[in-house]
Amino acid sequence: QVQLVESGGGSVQAGGSLRLSCAASGDTYSSYCMGWFRRAPGKEREGVATIDSVDEIVYADSVEGRFTIHKDGAKNTLFLQMNSLRPEDTGMYYCSAREWARAWGSCHLADTWYPFWGQGTQVTVSS
Repeated sequence: QVQLVESGGGSVQAGGSLRLSCAASGDTYSSYCMGWFRRAPGKEREGVATIDSVDEIVYADSVEGRFTIHKDGAKNTLFLQMNSLRPEDTGMYYCSAREWARAWGSCHLADTWYPFWGQGTQVTVSS
C-alpha cells in the first residue's frame, strides 16, 4: 500500500501561482508512475500531468506550458507548480501513484490506471 497526502491548495486570482505537494509513504517501488488529477465542480476527474521514475513527463493539453510536475525522490515528494492560473483550473486536485514497468510505455493520464490516491487539495481561481 502507498499513502499519499496532498497539500498546498488555496485560493488565488487569475494569473496567480500555486505549488502543490504530495508526500508519499508506505510501499516503495523502483519503477513507478505518479500523477496529478483534478475534478472540477460537476465534471469528471481528469488527468493533469504524470511523471515516471525516469522523469518522463506527460501533460494534459490544457495545462501544457503553465504547469510543471517534478519530484524529489529522496523525500518521496511529488510537486505540481501551477502558473498563469485560470478560473477553469478550479477544482479538487489529487495525487496518484502506481507501480510501473518501462515496457508499458508512458504513464497514463487515465485515472482508472492508478490504484493509490490521496484525499485531495482544493484549488480555487477567481477571475
